[in-house]
Amino acid sequence: MTNTYKNIGNLKVSEILADFVNKELLEGTNLKPEKFWEGFDKVIHELAPKNKELINIREDIQNKINDWHKANKGNEINLENYKKFLKDIGYLKEEGPDFKIETKNVDKEITSVAGPQLVVPIMNARYALNAANARWMSLYDSLYGTDVIEESEDSTSQRYDPERGELVIKYGREFLDKYFPLNDFSWKKITGTAIQDGELKVLKGIDVTTLKETNKFIGHRGEADNPSAIILKNNNLHIEILKNPRAFSAQQDHAGISDIILESAISTICDNEDSVAAVDAEDKVLCYRNWLGLMKGDLVSRFEKEGKTLERKLNPNRSYISKDGKGLKLHGRSLLLVRNVGHLMTNPSILLKDGSEIPEGLMDAFITTAAALHDFKRKGNSRTGSIYIVKPKMHGPDETAFTDEIFTKVEEVLGLEKYTCKIGIMDEERRTSSNLKECIRSLKNRVFFINTGFLDRTGDEMHTSMEAGPMIKKGDMKSSKWIQAYENNNVDIGLSCGFSGKAQIGKGMWAMPDKMKDMLEQKTGHLKAGANCAWVPSPTAAAIHALHYHEIDIFNVQKELTKRQKAKLDDLLTIPVADRPNWSVDEINQEISNSAQTLLGYVVRWVDQGVGCSKVPDINNIGLMEDRATLRISSQHIANWIHHGITTKIQVTEIMKEMAKVVDEQNKNDPKYIKMSENFDNSIAFKTACDLIFKGTKQPSGYTEPLLHQNRLEIKSNLN
Repeated sequence: MTNTYKNIGNLKVSEILADFVNKELLEGTNLKPEKFWEGFDKVIHELAPKNKELINIREDIQNKINDWHKANKGNEINLENYKKFLKDIGYLKEEGPDFKIETKNVDKEITSVAGPQLVVPIMNARYALNAANARWMSLYDSLYGTDVIEESEDSTSQRYDPERGELVIKYGREFLDKYFPLNDFSWKKITGTAIQDGELKVLKGIDVTTLKETNKFIGHRGEADNPSAIILKNNNLHIEILKNPRAFSAQQDHAGISDIILESAISTICDNEDSVAAVDAEDKVLCYRNWLGLMKGDLVSRFEKEGKTLERKLNPNRSYISKDGKGLKLHGRSLLLVRNVGHLMTNPSILLKDGSEIPEGLMDAFITTAAALHDFKRKGNSRTGSIYIVKPKMHGPDETAFTDEIFTKVEEVLGLEKYTCKIGIMDEERRTSSNLKECIRSLKNRVFFINTGFLDRTGDEMHTSMEAGPMIKKGDMKSSKWIQAYENNNVDIGLSCGFSGKAQIGKGMWAMPDKMKDMLEQKTGHLKAGANCAWVPSPTAAAIHALHYHEIDIFNVQKELTKRQKAKLDDLLTIPVADRPNWSVDEINQEISNSAQTLLGYVVRWVDQGVGCSKVPDINNIGLMEDRATLRISSQHIANWIHHGITTKIQVTEIMKEMAKVVDEQNKNDPKYIKMSENFDNSIAFKTACDLIFKGTKQPSGYTEPLLHQNRLEIKSNLN
């Protein structure tokens, strides 16, 4: 859409955004639009030059690193000389004395409840509501509908399959036996339950037993002699055993149990960044409006399914009768965090007095925080009066300190107490990893979260050391020295700074949403590595991943990890270049084809349809969650191999055309899809994908956003 602007002070503000702020965002708050814009105008013009200066410093440092590698080409890197050089240019900072974070008024979902963390594109109201409501998920549904339970003869049918249902019930009973064992017999043998004198009684015919750990019984719903729900607790996570006689599962169950409800997505990141394609005021207002609806508690999504109009809204809190016969309420929704964009991008929604676009991260800071003013009154999300902002793509302590300055100014303008805004640090850039302790120190009164983002971090690893030589294959990165040090360093630093019991230490996304059995087998590794939250791509995945947190007491794990040898900076700074890049032509072509196919599959939907994150089939038709982080890796890796002569631009172009045909075929059933292979010269999506590679060495920090935004805006202008 074409932007039309209103003059507000020294700003030109898109009409659609100005109307949203004045008539929706601030309505019902004590903050008048005139006061908001006055403060906003002043702060933006004060901070925008600082923002630009930090971006210029990034480029200056990168140029110096490029020059150093060129000057040392052909020589083995001496780590001591390399570290001295990085210190001399300000890349590595001196590490200060030990300290502990001092963040206050933090919700228990951050401090004491370990569990899955969802990431959801805030642009889609239905998805956002599903994620918020994924705090409580059906174990039975999650098992029945995934590959965790083996296939049965009727597993693909729309009808209920009793054989498959039996397998689900058996799994549920084994789960109860493992984490809520009974004194005298198995949950598999029970015929009923009752509450007597504040204690759970479990029946097998005329025999009665109790939990081995009676303190795990929390409360119930319904009549004491035949409760409709029983609430239990393990490792600070609740489960609910349901009895609904109308359910198919209950009719197969001797005790009439119809389901086991798991406390699943403990927190959810509502994403304005990697998983959305928001390039102008129209897009940004859609994101902001959905976030506002979540903060006000009135977001609704209506949609058609099988000829019926369905409605999604936020679930209420859950009510029970406690052991002592009193009312018991449990929070009904995932604790919602909001991810703003980083410092790099600007946005045409607002123009400054010099005509330049507003730094998008500054705009996000004000508007997403202002939305939380509504929640501070109702405490529907944070019960402590905080807002949780996840801040990505910061490079080192100067940039994290700038983030602290931003939110101090935001709090002043909005009339909030200092440190109301809590900050999550995405540890996904090499300069942040190398200086993580000092990054945390700059935000010690705000930080609630650190997270390793393997994918973006790999992209930055490759771009930072682009001139060092050809990188190892993508699949070999996970076993490289630097990444082991990176993952361990994040946990080591977090624990040494007092995160355990006070803040989240997170790990990254499970990228295969259809492979839940594999996730169940593998993702426990994130807990063993010290993470008290880890990312999942769907509510169902949150339920499956929740099982891991019953298995492992993460806070005990963290206690043990404090005793290990800390990760070494030398390992972290070891560059993953190939010692002898003697790959065969077939190996090279296969590597490039894999990257090109996923890159094209993601870019074509982003540019043509504005889909920011989606399940993209890979070259073997396995659905993978792709976002700009995976795109950054693929584009930077191919760019690196071209730069060092492993392949050529001509060769890559031919592979890109071949893979475009594959992607076209994979999307043939999408009526909105525009084929790339029918007109390579005029396909903006194909051109964008190629530019990400062929201009990859020149993109700021290897980021994909500038080219994606530029070309998406071109597509949108052609549609108007």
